[in-house]
Amino acid sequence: MRVLMLVWTGVATDTRVLREAGALVAAGYEVHIIGRAVPDDFHPPPGITVDSVGAAPRGEGRTRPLSKPERMARWLLLPNHIDRRLRRWSAQAREQAQRWAHRHGPADVVHAHDFTTLELAHELASAWHCPLVYDSHEYWRGRPTEGRPAPVRARRAARREDVVGGAATAVITVGEEIATALRRDHPNWPTIHVVRNSFPSRTDPLPVVSPPAAAVYAGRLARDRELETIAAASELTDLPITLMGPGDESYLEHFDPRRCALVPSGSIADVDAALTAAGIALVTHSDAWENHRLALPNKLFHALSLGVPVVATDVGALAATVRAHDCGVLYAPGDAAGLAAALDQVRAAHAHYQAQAVRAGAATDWSRDRDVLLGVYAGLSLRQRGQRSHGAGPTDSAGPVDAAPAGSPTDESESGSD
Repeated sequence: MRVLMLVWTGVATDTRVLREAGALVAAGYEVHIIGRAVPDDFHPPPGITVDSVGAAPRGEGRTRPLSKPERMARWLLLPNHIDRRLRRWSAQAREQAQRWAHRHGPADVVHAHDFTTLELAHELASAWHCPLVYDSHEYWRGRPTEGRPAPVRARRAARREDVVGGAATAVITVGEEIATALRRDHPNWPTIHVVRNSFPSRTDPLPVVSPPAAAVYAGRLARDRELETIAAASELTDLPITLMGPGDESYLEHFDPRRCALVPSGSIADVDAALTAAGIALVTHSDAWENHRLALPNKLFHALSLGVPVVATDVGALAATVRAHDCGVLYAPGDAAGLAAALDQVRAAHAHYQAQAVRAGAATDWSRDRDVLLGVYAGLSLRQRGQRSHGAGPTDSAGPVDAAPAGSPTDESESGSD
């Protein structure tokens, strides 16, 4: 069976997308991914093919800060700008999908990663008479947004997610807390399955430095990630702190890292090396948005898979997981002194927290989530064979794309690397 995945990210650092694609390929599926502005030097894992549509945001690589009038204009116009970019990407991705289908045949399953790709995925799946999987990486209606408030767009996006998500054959999401919220909001949807952002067990793990030499935040550098609190805490501890990841340029222009080192995003292997050489992972986000209170970030499972203890914000599902496994120390969002004290606490009892992180990594291993994903796809395979045996065959084309605006999503939805 051929699977077409659609994702509005650069794929290369989207570990959830690559992990799911890899699991399907290992189970005998063919997987093709259409992403956005995929780096030219990215080589996907064996068995996965990738097409890139669109270019990176023009703000990346900007040589001068925006003036105050330019910042105000950006704030006012950003929702419209994002809508236009998403519509343009959707139209180009549709053309790319049709070219791929012409060469290889239509997909047997279309897999939409997040709401940004849901409408297009639905149109393609409808045209090809194949199942649609909606993979909601986040609680979309509770996500942070960029630019001015756009309540009309947000309501329209919520309505479209309800209708189009209800047409999906299967829905999966990243945690039971988000699944519960989606079941509450969308009683008409099919069964919602939980496939967490967990990582596979490491067959040859890197040694973790102990006592810790530093702390590393590895994720998107943008607002609502507690980066200001981390920066303030860097002046209250002698432990070096590194902030590593793709950056929102307009945010970083006005962000003062203080004693923190800023490092560009790298490969997953680069992140592995940085975390194990540091000894402590920072897993932080604000409590200002419902999505943050429900989310189980990729960063948490990445650290635990390496046996690296965490310092994390005392927020929702993230805090509950850290408490359950005793794999780190929590601090209140916005409390720089509390964050510095948490770092000192982990450093003082590092052997204990590291051992707990190793146990937590084994307890949250990807194998369970992989089996859930493959179980969902096994059901789709049976459904697809039944449909085609009754004469519903695929076609070569899809109808016109009319992708609804995504409710002003953040400019870079790097959910897999969050």
